[in-house]
Amino acid sequence: MSRRVVITGASGHLGGKLYDEIRAQTDWHPVGLDIRETDRPDCHVADFSKMGDWTRHLEDVDTVVHLAADRNPDASWGSSVANNMNATLNLYHAASQTGVHRVVFASSNWVQGGYRFSSEKLSPSLDPKPVNAYGVSKLFGERVGEFFASEHGLSVICLRIGWTQWTHDNLPGRHMAMGRWGQEMWLSDRDYLQGMKCAIDARDVPYAILNLMSDNPGMRWDLEPTRNLIGYRPEDGRSADVSVQMRLRSSILKTVTETIPDRLKSIASDW
Repeated sequence: MSRRVVITGASGHLGGKLYDEIRAQTDWHPVGLDIRETDRPDCHVADFSKMGDWTRHLEDVDTVVHLAADRNPDASWGSSVANNMNATLNLYHAASQTGVHRVVFASSNWVQGGYRFSSEKLSPSLDPKPVNAYGVSKLFGERVGEFFASEHGLSVICLRIGWTQWTHDNLPGRHMAMGRWGQEMWLSDRDYLQGMKCAIDARDVPYAILNLMSDNPGMRWDLEPTRNLIGYRPEDGRSADVSVQMRLRSSILKTVTETIPDRLKSIASDW
């Protein structure tokens, strides 16, 4: 008997890719849920910002991959609360009430966006440092996931998904925003699909937060926990193509962000 896997956001960029991959390449049965209609089979309209009839599609389901969200880094607080926070809380509630075994939650590197101009290794255990409403909403999803894992026995894997583009054939380069930071979080299509399938299929994982990007040389994101816990083995990786001007700008911004706090402390002590 095939396993039923619900994919929220099935009409979107990442959800559509995962739905098509699961339908074509596995013996799992994908069910799509999205606020927009799609012509993919067994896909249904659902507004996760409020509880509703969509919860019935979670019955007899093994895993829910929750990709539905306002994915814009500039999302307003109103949209982030409704479409990311409220929607994710409702999804966790419905999953626990209908007997779903696992939720794979699509988190984001924006949870640690404040480390862009520092030098720390970006492990999942590093303190969060979101810099926008979108990042805060994804941090909320991680924290609520831990609650449902500890209090309701729901297996939750939160993947801080790298940059999978819907343009340029998803190849990295100088066209990507945020310079080195943007390019080094690049995630190829096949690594994305492999990582998601590893998370769906992993055994004995009560709760985890894991990075998911390709094996890009020089990047600061730590993939060892992802490899060890769910068996992820990235096949792709690309060094950042950064211009001299971009390197200089990054160096200046890093210096500024590292020195301004100390200078402010010094000024405060003089007062």
